[in-house]
Amino acid sequence: MSSIAYKIRKGLKNPHIVGEYLLERKLARIIPDRLYLSWLYRLKMGMSLNLKNPTTFNEKLQWLKLHDHNLLYPSLVDKYEVRQFVKDTIGEQYLIPLLGVYNTVDEIEFSTLPGTFVLKPTHTSGDVILCKDKDLLSPELTKQKMNMWLQKRYFWGLREWPYKHINPRIICESMIQTEDGRSPKDYKIFCFHGVPKFAFVASDRGVDTKFDFFDVDWNRQPVKQHYSTSNYDLPKPLQWDEMLQLARKLSQGIPHVRVDFYIDVAGRIFFGELTFFHFSGLEKFEPDSYDTLLGSWIDLAAL
Repeated sequence: MSSIAYKIRKGLKNPHIVGEYLLERKLARIIPDRLYLSWLYRLKMGMSLNLKNPTTFNEKLQWLKLHDHNLLYPSLVDKYEVRQFVKDTIGEQYLIPLLGVYNTVDEIEFSTLPGTFVLKPTHTSGDVILCKDKDLLSPELTKQKMNMWLQKRYFWGLREWPYKHINPRIICESMIQTEDGRSPKDYKIFCFHGVPKFAFVASDRGVDTKFDFFDVDWNRQPVKQHYSTSNYDLPKPLQWDEMLQLARKLSQGIPHVRVDFYIDVAGRIFFGELTFFHFSGLEKFEPDSYDTLLGSWIDLAAL
C-alpha cells in the first residue's frame, strides 16, 4: 500500500486526524459546522460528541452553537456593543470607564491616554493588553499585536455563532485599581435560564492563574477545570449578593450564559463580559460528574 493510500485509509478510520490536519492548515471553513464541531470535540475531549441526545454541559454547549441563534447574542459578545445592554439593564455605574473605540490602530493616540489602561478587541475572546505603565509600552509593537487581532475571525476556530458577524474594532478601558496593583479577581457566575447556580473565582491572573469553584451560597466545590485551585481562603465578598442579582437580570431569557464581574479597591462592582460558551465547551471537569450536573441545568426543550 502506498503512503498516500495509507494516510487516506487512516484518515477514514480516524476522522479526528483529518480535522486536525484541516485546522492546522486553516482549511476548516470548508467543513460544515456540525461535522467540524464533532471533529473538534473528539480532538479536545477524546470522545465522541452526542448531538442527538446531549446530556453534559460541554455537549449542550456544542448543541447551542448549532441551534440557539438569537439575534441579540452578537451584540452581547461584542465588547463595545454590550455596554449599551448593560447600561439599559443594570445601569451605567457598573461599566468600566471607556477611553476610546477604534476601527483601526492608527486612530489610537497613545499620547492622550493615561498612564494605565486596557486594550481589547471587540470581536474575540481572551485577547488583552494590560498597560500598567505607558512609559514602558512600545506603541509600534502594540499596534502590530492589535493588527493581528483585527485580522482574526474568531467564529471559524470554535464555531461560536454569536461571533460570526461582529465588526472588528479595538476598545480602550480604564485599568481597574486593586490594593496590591495586580489584576483584579474575576467573579464568574454561571446562569441557567436566568438563574445563577454556580460560580468560580479566577485569581492570580498573569502569574499563576487559579480557578476556585463555589455554589451560589459560597460553599467551595471540589472541582477543577484546566487551572489548579488555590491553597488559600477566599472569603465571600461583601458584594456577592448584589452580583448574583445583577447576573440574574443580565441573563434573563438566555438558556445559559456566564456573567463576569470585577471589584475594585473602592469596593465597586464592574461588569466584565458575557460568555455563552465557557471554554467553548471543550474542557473537561475533574470530576466529570460536574459536567453532568451543569448540563442538567440547561433545558434544551425550553428553546
